[in-house]
Amino acid sequence: MSSRRAAWPLVAVFTAGYLASYLLPTIVGRLSVHLGLTPAQAGLVGSALLLSSASAGFTLAGRVERYGSRTPARVGLVLAAVGYGSAALAGSVPLVVASVMVGGFGSGAATAVAAAGIAAQRDPHRTSSLGLLTVSATAGALYLTIPHLGGGHRLPFAAIALVALLVWPATSRLNGPTAPEESASRITGRLPHRRSGLVLAGGMLVWSMAQNALWGVSSRIGVVQAGLTEVTVGAVFAAALGAGLLGVMGAGVLGARVGRAVPIGLGTVVIAGSIVVSSSARDLGSFATGEILWNTVYPVVLSYLIGLAASLDVRGRWAVLAGSASSVGVACGPLLGSVLSEEAGYPAMGLILGAATLLVAAPVTAVALHTGGRPLVPGSVRRRGGAPAALLAATTGSLSGAVPKLGSPEQAVTELRVRRRRLVRSAIRTAGPDGGPGQSNAYASTSDR
Repeated sequence: MSSRRAAWPLVAVFTAGYLASYLLPTIVGRLSVHLGLTPAQAGLVGSALLLSSASAGFTLAGRVERYGSRTPARVGLVLAAVGYGSAALAGSVPLVVASVMVGGFGSGAATAVAAAGIAAQRDPHRTSSLGLLTVSATAGALYLTIPHLGGGHRLPFAAIALVALLVWPATSRLNGPTAPEESASRITGRLPHRRSGLVLAGGMLVWSMAQNALWGVSSRIGVVQAGLTEVTVGAVFAAALGAGLLGVMGAGVLGARVGRAVPIGLGTVVIAGSIVVSSSARDLGSFATGEILWNTVYPVVLSYLIGLAASLDVRGRWAVLAGSASSVGVACGPLLGSVLSEEAGYPAMGLILGAATLLVAAPVTAVALHTGGRPLVPGSVRRRGGAPAALLAATTGSLSGAVPKLGSPEQAVTELRVRRRRLVRSAIRTAGPDGGPGQSNAYASTSDR
């Protein structure tokens, strides 16, 4: 998957895949009100949607290169449009659940394709930030309009299906299937950074579970505990997602200047505090404060987590696997939030979720410290940490791990003896200030970025 292709088709597919999880509060709330489900039952439907999405990610992990990104993305978008469209038309609970699971699988397929493509980009963090920026803007616009249009449970599902159809033309710019011999050369090879990848995937599962446990019941907290109307709650969500846009833009500008550990660790601590504030809200001020602060920091940390997963493997396998593990946590979130809120109340639920978020901050931040991330410029090699191969290896079909990490004790070094002094002088002149065209290549291949 060439990193030189435009990023906007990946951003569009990312938006279509992620939109269902962003609209989860209104989906769960409307299923409960308009289909007569209890909060726990409505949360279970939301969990079924997201669990189906996670299963698609695990199915496609490591296979996107073989099939190409265009075909899986199109299949995912068709399933999303058909599934959510059928859920919008269905009037019985069994049909809604079956349709939701079909749509969720389509969303997961689209997200997996986008994750694999983002991992192959020159700057994965920038591309993931653009994706989160777009999906936040889309969800914010829908939160402003859906409460004024009614439509019961049908309108949110219809909106997701429409977005999937609108994104379809963008798939023509994605890669097609890879030739069998080229696909075999790329897919073979061990998965790098296994320990760090497993810790990151497990941490993202718990982290996402805590976030979506609150997000799944946020609408009910606003209506039941804070005494707000659905229109007011929708306005708060739109403002919170708007603040999230500013956070994502700030993260895009900040980039890797302070590394990934500081934004992930510090941001997770802020998220834990905002979860407690939001879940204990009794009026508009405290509810809006918790939701806006939370939604400002949440996409920032998520963008760095996605970039960290992408940096572990240029082929995107860890990006897909960690994203799918996150989807499992997202899937369990609505049910967990519904059960905790019914059994212990919203404030106690917030304390439990905040504590879980704090506990997971340490191992995930440790992965960010241990793994510096791969270089952002093709051909460059990090001195410590990062992926074992430069991005150039991925774009030329070379095996991951073909370029050793400098200073790594486990890498064998072969000494080359040059007998003719004239050749040495010539090589030095080529890399020097007067070396001409060879100068930039010599610097690009040895710089410590």
